[in-house]
Amino acid sequence: MTEAPGEQITIKKSPLDQVHKRLGAVMTEQAGWAIPSSYGDEQAEYFAVREGGVGLIDVSSRGRLLVTGSEAVQFLNGLITNDMKTLEESQWMPAVFANVQGRLLASVRVSSIKDKYDSNDGPGFLIDTEPATHEVVLKTLTRFTLAGDFRVRDLTDNTALLSLQGKDAAALLRQLLGSAADLGKFRVTQTRWNDNWVTILRATHTGEDGFDLFVDSEGASELWQELMSAGARPVGFDALESLRIEAGHARYGVDIDETNVVSETNLDEAISFTKGCYIGQEIIVRIKHRGHVAKKLTGVTFDRKVDIQRNTNLLSEVGKEVGRITSVTFSPLLNRTIALAYIKYDYLQRGTKLNADSNEQVTATVIDLPFVRGGWNQM
Repeated sequence: MTEAPGEQITIKKSPLDQVHKRLGAVMTEQAGWAIPSSYGDEQAEYFAVREGGVGLIDVSSRGRLLVTGSEAVQFLNGLITNDMKTLEESQWMPAVFANVQGRLLASVRVSSIKDKYDSNDGPGFLIDTEPATHEVVLKTLTRFTLAGDFRVRDLTDNTALLSLQGKDAAALLRQLLGSAADLGKFRVTQTRWNDNWVTILRATHTGEDGFDLFVDSEGASELWQELMSAGARPVGFDALESLRIEAGHARYGVDIDETNVVSETNLDEAISFTKGCYIGQEIIVRIKHRGHVAKKLTGVTFDRKVDIQRNTNLLSEVGKEVGRITSVTFSPLLNRTIALAYIKYDYLQRGTKLNADSNEQVTATVIDLPFVRGGWNQM
């Protein structure tokens, strides 16, 4: 889109923006947000998460929407790929918003919570999504607010989202919030901390054990400082990028977007094939009954550190184009370059050898995701 003469693009800032700057963070822009790319030592930040410590990450750029109303389950069930009727109170689940062609509009998490953000203190559903898909999810939901008892509030500007990631995340959080840290996978709790409500999800962005903490903006800086004092190390998005690729997590606008059929995106946990009708269901179910998709997001690994760029094509041994790299990074733990890529079905088998279409002669090996099986995968 062409910027109009005199128009200024506003970069959004986390409630922790000044905290990051005081810590010496190098700031960058991503999806319209100012985010810390590094606090000066990317490798140390990476290993704080991967080798038994605790990383502290500001993921406040994610959109946060609260859905309430007696018809919330009914409306949401017609909009997302997962089954709202199976979502127990104090639990979260992954889901996808698709269009009528079964293509992916947004990947989200839906959390069943007690609504501490509203005076009625009733049940609610907290939906969070990547910054690139915040607006499309908001618009999709608000279209239905006049159709029944279905209400949507955008909490993004009034809250922060902090994430603890690493083997010792539970122990550290227990120091601060006591039994609120005693959650199973995919569980949610809410607790009081220093006159602030904190909503806690046990969840991962890295493949390691982790917790996401939703807190009002006014309490975010104090909570961040308390977590640092307890031993958590701030981690920027450069280290997080390597961690999330190792974990096999797709990022919207990089690995997945509206050109992808949902079934291609390796988001199988986000899809129910037994629930009733929802937008895009016909296409998604038809693909499943057909047997497989034409291509799917998977992993490829190289035997050393190589200079490979995103969107590099992958070729079969006879030179046929059979895949495309979407995300690539050097894995400090594996000591080699790894990548997420879409690979055609006939070449998806683990161990398949492919050639990168690049200036350097490089062989890639197809591998199942995740690249690194961290604490989350072993729980």
